[in-house]
Amino acid sequence: MRLTATHERVLIILVALHSFMVGSMLLLAPQWALRFGGWNGIDPDFFGRQAGVFHFALATAYLLEYFRYRGISVLLTAKSIAVVFLLGSWLAVPLPWAVLVSGVGDGIMALVVVLVHRRVAAANPGSGPQARISPPSSSKVSIT
Repeated sequence: MRLTATHERVLIILVALHSFMVGSMLLLAPQWALRFGGWNGIDPDFFGRQAGVFHFALATAYLLEYFRYRGISVLLTAKSIAVVFLLGSWLAVPLPWAVLVSGVGDGIMALVVVLVHRRVAAANPGSGPQARISPPSSSKVSIT
């Protein structure tokens, strides 16, 4: 299957929507979200809500970087940090099921984004962010 920029765009939007959905659950219903994930809840609610806002910030950054520069660095950095933290924590101490599932899910999302991004870039050389940067019109430097 030939992957196009449209496939990549839809993928980035889906990853961002996932983060917006997780953020919404944490922001609007932190007690329910934490209980659903396997914890006994959270006290105070502030920290669950703060995590929700953080998910909103990341999802927004994914979309801004991608639609402005066709970049995926913020997404890959955030997902990689999440994978290391979540899986490392899960291996270190007993934690609810949501930690392992989230770590694996973030890793899969990052891997798929990288693979799709590379295939789209290989199929469309010169269409990435580098193509928008124009070289100087003259190599001469003039100081007056």
